[in-house]
Amino acid sequence: MSVAQNTIAIIYDYDQTLSPNYMQDETLFPHFGIHAEPFWRKSRQLVEQEGYDGELAYLKCILDYLEMDRPTNEELTALGAKLHYFPGVPEFFDEVPQVLNAAHQAHGIQIEHYIVSSGLKALLDGSSLAPRVKRIFGCEFGTDSKGRIAFPKRVISHTTKTQYIFRINKGMLEPSEDVNDHMDHSCRPVPFQNMIYIGDGPTDVPCFTLMKRYGGHAIAVYNPEEKSRSSFRKCYQLSAHAERIKHIAPADYRAGSHLRLLLEEMILDIAENMLQRRQQELQQGTVAAPHF
Repeated sequence: MSVAQNTIAIIYDYDQTLSPNYMQDETLFPHFGIHAEPFWRKSRQLVEQEGYDGELAYLKCILDYLEMDRPTNEELTALGAKLHYFPGVPEFFDEVPQVLNAAHQAHGIQIEHYIVSSGLKALLDGSSLAPRVKRIFGCEFGTDSKGRIAFPKRVISHTTKTQYIFRINKGMLEPSEDVNDHMDHSCRPVPFQNMIYIGDGPTDVPCFTLMKRYGGHAIAVYNPEEKSRSSFRKCYQLSAHAERIKHIAPADYRAGSHLRLLLEEMILDIAENMLQRRQQELQQGTVAAPHF
């Protein structure tokens, strides 16, 4: 049985995509007196010298640094209120549905926002973005008998991010649901052609590749205020040499910006294609009455 495929999903990475800062640097480290440079240096050493996955390395470092003062997940969530974003965020989330016209709305076409991050879900849950998004996927800590963070419960790496895109595609948003279950494409609530993925660099390559392979849309964003231009170069390489994406733009989500114009046109294209498919289905399913 087919389902109504009337949702446009905009999927975001977080660090360097919605915010110019790493969420840990901005919230966790100042609160607990952790210096960012030695923290990330130790994390890199675990990767380079001991073979850790990058995400597990930084989660281990958090637990090691906070060994005597481990917070609860609720305390981490409270710190999320201190997160800051690129210009136009979070207002963009409230304003972008206005690009849909009356015909789109009459057919039930809607926009949903998702965040898929290798950062800490607890911090994002406390941010001003949380009420504006359908679901946040991020790394999580389990807790000990006192409610303090004790061990990684869920780890999202740059490669496993694609699992969560498939979860959105199939409407299987709960961890208990097996995303590997077969599902006919007509039963998937968010086809890939109805998706837009926004990321910032090499860690988003698996998601960019997935979008390209299955007809989705993607944009790589860079920080225009970064004097070293390394953020821009990452995006340029993905577009000009690796051919992972078609579009790059400054991470400015305000009305009238290059990024905003790209996103609005993509949304309109997707919505118009939805209407055309709906009209074709109606025409194919209609049999003219006999005339006398």
